Amino acid sequence: MQDVKEQVALTSIFASAGLTAAKGVVGIMTGSLAILSEAGHSLIDLGATVMTYIAVRISGKPADEEHHYGHGKVESVSALAETALLFLLSGIVIWEALTRLIANHGHAVDASIWAFAVIIVSIIVDFFRARALSDTAKKTSSRALEADALHFSSDLWSSAAVLIGLFGVWFGFAWADTVAALVVAVLVCAAGWRLGRRTIDTLTDAAPAGAAERITAAATRVSGVVAVERVRARSDGEKMFADLNVAVSRMLPLDRVSALKDRVVAAIHADMPGTEVTVTTEPRALDNESVLETAMVIARNRALAVHHVTVHAIDDKLSVSLDLEVDGTLSLAQAHEIADGLEKAIGEELGPTVEVETHIEPLQASDVAGREAPPERVKAVQWALSEIAAEGRTIRDVHDVRVRETPDGEIVNFHCHVDPAMSVQSVHEKVDEVERALRRRSPTIKRVIGHAEPAR
Repeated sequence: MQDVKEQVALTSIFASAGLTAAKGVVGIMTGSLAILSEAGHSLIDLGATVMTYIAVRISGKPADEEHHYGHGKVESVSALAETALLFLLSGIVIWEALTRLIANHGHAVDASIWAFAVIIVSIIVDFFRARALSDTAKKTSSRALEADALHFSSDLWSSAAVLIGLFGVWFGFAWADTVAALVVAVLVCAAGWRLGRRTIDTLTDAAPAGAAERITAAATRVSGVVAVERVRARSDGEKMFADLNVAVSRMLPLDRVSALKDRVVAAIHADMPGTEVTVTTEPRALDNESVLETAMVIARNRALAVHHVTVHAIDDKLSVSLDLEVDGTLSLAQAHEIADGLEKAIGEELGPTVEVETHIEPLQASDVAGREAPPERVKAVQWALSEIAAEGRTIRDVHDVRVRETPDGEIVNFHCHVDPAMSVQSVHEKVDEVERALRRRSPTIKRVIGHAEPAR
């Protein structure tokens, strides 16, 4: 797109240069003040097209350390300058036209075939380049090319006014070109006003019409978005930038929040291609969040490990109890301070009538160096597990036994089969019984982890 914009702008420069030279030569040859004025107009157009070409080249540069959002507004600055130029030229034409009408005199014009020829050629050239510039401006959202297209559209009507004036002079109406020029100047002012408003809106970061509503609708359709809190949008050349805040459930883990943000961006891109989107998420407690979920998310936000969270309704109040794991090397005073902070946070969230109790226990060590136990030790542990399981008659087929030796003691892992119809609670209790019995038989075992599988 950038190459197309530069090519169209460059072509317009050559066209302006050619028309300026032709009008200047014919104006001098015929003594036509109107054509000489057109030559001056075309000379200013040449300067405007050069300015547009430079603006288009600069606006295509990527973002850098000084311009984090790119250089797209350079086109708007160029468009604003061209709009001011349109008003200036229209003002001069209106002033001169009114002066001529009030003074009731005109300038002698030699309506020769060369005068008609250069104006007709000018009209044809302005028509095709204005259409090319306008089409490219719409495809690329280029303010500078849009301003150039408007400029040369006004030139087309200005040349048409000169042509009408030449015909008027041909038929003896010396004031005809003055009146036509006045009408065209007024029309150009109106068009310049519309372009100027759009350009100023871009420079002042005015939100494009309907953009916020479309962005909100696209984000709201994404599953997981609780609400769209704030939307800000602005255009910069052919790009649009959108910033939005969306509320999400605070129960979502970070990876799912990141995926949700990606889905929001994709939804907006599908409706508004090319938009650069920044999504900020705000965690929210949903109305259907349970007390258990509330306690777990508060502990997670404080980077604390909790388990065995139970919630009981006692008369008109709630009782929450949980196991809190802390570093085993901490003093009791330090651990108690952590527990108090957690209890206070849960109480503040759920209300002062909620009773919160924590059971402090040491956090299981991680990254402990160890080694595999000798095969005879593994066989002895497997035999002991099988014997204990046989006594209870619930745990069957103990297998995949692993014994690791660590500085703190042995760690045993095993798999077993259990009736698939049993509840999780019952299975957990039976496996715990086997684990405790094994530790009583062998004091060197620090921890036992049993994995129950449904029996076939």
